[in-house]
Amino acid sequence: MDVADNGTGGSPEDSYQRDFGALRGSFMEDLAAAALVIDDDGLIVAANDAVQILLGSTRDELVGEDAHDLLHRDDHGQAMPRTRCRLRKALLTGSTDHGDAESFARKDGTVLQSSWLVTPFTYGVEKAGALVVLYGPEQEHHHHKGGKNGDRVPGPLTELDRLALLAETTTQLTSTLDVGEALHRLAALTVPRLADWAVIDLVTDQGEVRRALVMERTDNGLEERDELQGPMPPVFESSPMPLSRALRGAASSLATPATYQGPPDSGIAVEQRRLFLTTGMHSAAIAPIRGLRDTLGALTLGRSRRPDAFTVADLPLLEDITRRAGLALDNARLYERQRKVAETMQRHLLPQLPTVPGVEMRARYVPAPDASAVGGDWYDAFTLADGAHALAVGDVVGHDLDAAAGMAQVRNMLRAFAWSQAEAAPSSVVTQLDEAIRHIVEASMATMVLGRLVRGDDTVWRLHWTNAGHPPPLLVHRDGQAHFLNDAHGLLLGTGVTRVRPDAVTVLPPESTLLLYTDGLVESPHRTIDHGLDRLRRYAASLARRPLDSFCDSLLQQVRPGDNDDDVAMLALRTPAADA
Repeated sequence: MDVADNGTGGSPEDSYQRDFGALRGSFMEDLAAAALVIDDDGLIVAANDAVQILLGSTRDELVGEDAHDLLHRDDHGQAMPRTRCRLRKALLTGSTDHGDAESFARKDGTVLQSSWLVTPFTYGVEKAGALVVLYGPEQEHHHHKGGKNGDRVPGPLTELDRLALLAETTTQLTSTLDVGEALHRLAALTVPRLADWAVIDLVTDQGEVRRALVMERTDNGLEERDELQGPMPPVFESSPMPLSRALRGAASSLATPATYQGPPDSGIAVEQRRLFLTTGMHSAAIAPIRGLRDTLGALTLGRSRRPDAFTVADLPLLEDITRRAGLALDNARLYERQRKVAETMQRHLLPQLPTVPGVEMRARYVPAPDASAVGGDWYDAFTLADGAHALAVGDVVGHDLDAAAGMAQVRNMLRAFAWSQAEAAPSSVVTQLDEAIRHIVEASMATMVLGRLVRGDDTVWRLHWTNAGHPPPLLVHRDGQAHFLNDAHGLLLGTGVTRVRPDAVTVLPPESTLLLYTDGLVESPHRTIDHGLDRLRRYAASLARRPLDSFCDSLLQQVRPGDNDDDVAMLALRTPAADA
């Protein structure tokens, strides 16, 4: 949380306490009721002893936090939507208001019922905010932990609650393309609001059934029950039992332990009997999760602590929830399929590295973390007709299967041109490739570095190279000195501009490391490219004596920006010792 500097130093909490000053010692502590002071941003700036006792939190744990997010809950113990919060509305409008028997969260995870009063309040040096007082006999806190032992049971949902839940379901499930994350969000949306248990069974692409998630409401929140998850028997096509019907896409239905007490008609019935026995569920509602074309699975909501049973009236809401879940899971599955195809294609297109006597060589490729498919980053290394070795790293514009296909075309044409002109300068090969990209290759633009690695009669390793709009190669000496090679930087490929491309020759000292890489290793949307390059240089220098595998892995871990959504290709080589 960002808090403006007040010019006196110290933590944000210190700043708040200085602003509140003597008021806390005089006025606040004279209040018998629990009281908070909130600034006009909704942040807690002061809390008296009574509210600390009531909420089970220290002053330091309260001050500086958003009061609404930290404390206010709806009737079911879930976060109160901001649009429905009258207390927050009064704060924003600078008005006085009060509420009766509303829910507030305590530090220990329980929820208390309390009336509240909010009124405009000025503190410090004419700083506007609000005074919030929690009061009334309802302050005796109640646990949202079930109904068997006198714990508070969530009441029935109002129509407004239902609409809010469906809106939240849509928002939560459509904001992720990770199937596992979507399942956990679905469980958290329904437990404990609707049930004590959430069981999600999925049908795989091969038509097999897997119990993907079982979540239980416990005294400490939601707990995943791994021992109840795993493969399930196949769906029996003629079974009339609720889960089998749901997995075939039939309408939702109710179930109790008695539903599965008779002779089982399938393996799924056996597993369902075990589920009811293990979980103690006395009532369940089961609905299919349908995608656009197929049934993706089923959601089972069960009640064990809550004494009230599901009724037919509960099924329309459950079906509305699973309908939204089906669309979200359909999208997530499609995303994962496309990504898997693209990654497989990309990895198969990337080559095996050649053996260069005396020289270590390693490569890495890491796909984009969040893109819907991999991009066009690539590396290559191969032996030329004259015995020298070509090294290349490049990036084709795009983040999809077209980019991966364009990458394959560029790489294959480069190999052909380099082989047919074995003794030609790298700039000559790249010039020919640039011409081909404009007329043949299905890639609009690309960048690359092409090098020709040779060992002279003097046993010295040299790199003849050219750069077509790509991040510069990095040379790291054994003593930790590191510098970028900027001598042969030219235009990127595909611009249509004809210009002579430069060449350079760099001596690679004994036990030095040459690193070619793509921009995903150094670029960040929130930093300059110079910052990323300097970070790479410093880390690479510190790793100069690491084994080459460790050198590459550590750079990926330490240098690659966490907010970069691009893929990364790296090619690194290390020359032998002087006496090798």
